[in-house]
Amino acid sequence: MLAGLTTWLAMVYIVAVNPSILATTGMDQGALFTATCLGAGLASIVMGLYANYPLALAPGMGLNAYFAFAVVGGMQVPWQVALGAVFLSGVLFLIVSLLRLREWLINAIPLSLKLGIGAGIGFFLALIGLEHMGVVAASPATYVTLGQLGNPATLLACAGFLVMAGLAARGQAAAVLIGILATAAAGIPLGLTTFHGVMAVPPSLAPTFLQMDIPGALSLGVVSIVLTFFLVDLLDNAGTLIAVTHRAGLMRPDGSVPRLKEALTADSGGAMLGAALGTSTVTSYIESAAGIQAGGRTGLTAVVTGVLFLVTLFFAPLAMALPDFATAPALVFVACLMAQALRDLNWDDLTDTLPAVVTALTMPFTFSIAAGIGLGFIVYAVVKTLVGRWREVSGAVWLIAAASGAKFAIQ
Repeated sequence: MLAGLTTWLAMVYIVAVNPSILATTGMDQGALFTATCLGAGLASIVMGLYANYPLALAPGMGLNAYFAFAVVGGMQVPWQVALGAVFLSGVLFLIVSLLRLREWLINAIPLSLKLGIGAGIGFFLALIGLEHMGVVAASPATYVTLGQLGNPATLLACAGFLVMAGLAARGQAAAVLIGILATAAAGIPLGLTTFHGVMAVPPSLAPTFLQMDIPGALSLGVVSIVLTFFLVDLLDNAGTLIAVTHRAGLMRPDGSVPRLKEALTADSGGAMLGAALGTSTVTSYIESAAGIQAGGRTGLTAVVTGVLFLVTLFFAPLAMALPDFATAPALVFVACLMAQALRDLNWDDLTDTLPAVVTALTMPFTFSIAAGIGLGFIVYAVVKTLVGRWREVSGAVWLIAAASGAKFAIQ
């Protein structure tokens, strides 16, 4: 139970950050808050009861940014269609999990590209977070430039990031949550933050509940979006499972993960549940490691975390009053943690590192996770072939590279 509380403290920031990100699409922020709490709570409880893992779930950072800024904002896809794409990606993930195709897909994608995708999503988040903080601004001459650092909101946002970094370095599980609340509180005397209470009846879910447009998502133009949601969720979930089970001592001596089918089924169910409620992909959270560090080893940890998310439903006024400059530093902080993936690259082998770095860099610079993945796979297949190591390129990599190349050619 203590581990469940620790995990909740480490990831409850999402109830403020996720509605803030997704509300940019025109979705109702109150309904988004309720959907976030319900999605995280119910999916975590299912993971605990069905898979017996100390693994909590919530709308994924990176996937929510891709949903809001790339799919809805960049591609002008209606948010209802985007929710349909999230639901279909969950269905695809469930089928792959039940048919045991997951092992083939995960094993076929090289580790270097997995690491590059993780870091690239982090850089994508960082760009969004820095812009919302006011640290980065648009420029017609240099594309991006330094923002107005003298702006009070920007100064508070930078201070909030430093608070998060300092507390995290000292081992504080709730570093992100404390940083957000402290930053918002500091904005009160400046008139930048306005609170309207702490507790209230949860906002209505009606504006987003079952609003997903599945027929629209089945259209040809959205197929690549569904596959991107699916691939990113698959890789993110696999990486989280491996990291968490290893830290908890649950991994078998041969490196395999027990009850993997159950864990993946619960995760895919979370994605479909989130879409039905009205939020972006619900997936496993690496912050679950905080609860494991506190002693969590069974599904009871995830159940406790889930129950606490359901209790959080009644704190909507507090969460919805948190301004962008208070929640944006969390994006940059999470991005810094995700960038750690690059340290595990084999830097002595350019055929591995170059595709990974291309993947990581092109995600923020093209403002597209899908484009970054596609370019990374193409570079990997071509470079390996040019040096005579084409046998190292799996069929799955060739398939994704060819599909990406065709998409780039006709867009």
